[in-house]
Amino acid sequence: QSRLSSRSQSHTKRSSQKLALVIVGRSNDPKTMADPPSASGDATSSIAASGAAAALGGVMASVKEKWDSAGGQDVMSNVSGAIPQNTKDMLSKTTSKLFNRQAFRSPTVFFGFGEERPFYLEKNPPLLVERIKHNFSFFYLNYMVMTAVLFVLTVIVSPSALIGMALLGAGWMSVIKATQDGHMEVKGIKISQKNATIGMSAVSVVVLFYLLSHIFWWTLFTSGFFAGAHGVLRDASMHKDEEDKVEMMGDLGEDASFLNTPQLGETV
Repeated sequence: QSRLSSRSQSHTKRSSQKLALVIVGRSNDPKTMADPPSASGDATSSIAASGAAAALGGVMASVKEKWDSAGGQDVMSNVSGAIPQNTKDMLSKTTSKLFNRQAFRSPTVFFGFGEERPFYLEKNPPLLVERIKHNFSFFYLNYMVMTAVLFVLTVIVSPSALIGMALLGAGWMSVIKATQDGHMEVKGIKISQKNATIGMSAVSVVVLFYLLSHIFWWTLFTSGFFAGAHGVLRDASMHKDEEDKVEMMGDLGEDASFLNTPQLGETV
């Protein structure tokens, strides 16, 4: 009996030693010590996002610092101060009226979702002309936004235009920096800041016309085609009285004047 007890104890001791060795070996294994793939992937993406945000913030801060040091704010202030106040008021009033947020129609109204026949070809010429006039006055801001979006997308996918605009921006920065003292010298000739700005503006117009002329005409043709098709086919006659709505505020009581209109044959 004592022999059996000693054998069982030695067997139990050996089993516990083997189990301990297995546990130690697994804990020292680099594969088991590594983080789970999902956790490591999340950490990597978080670090990359933080690095990209920090780099973008650094670039924006550097550009702002160079703009301020080159006197960009002073140039803009001088240009703004040279415009008469009457012209500023007229431009502000026209801009606020033209780009009024309420003039932008929702996609539901623009495409006629939920209407019975939102698109069809009107065969009566007078009614067709009336429809086109109404659509272009009612959806004009939507057409302008569509044109701007097409223009931006076309510029983005055009490498030559992007490179040219970047070089033009660098040219503006160099001119602003060179004229921060009020003038610049080119081969011993002093050029005032005003003349340098006018000359750079003329150069910019020529360069932009050369770079963006094909993009401009393609965008104008494409947006004009879509706007024309929409203006001809879209039946928005149910929205003709949209601008004639009057908002009424206040409590509606029994003493309201329009509710007490005298009927025919009654004396007031």
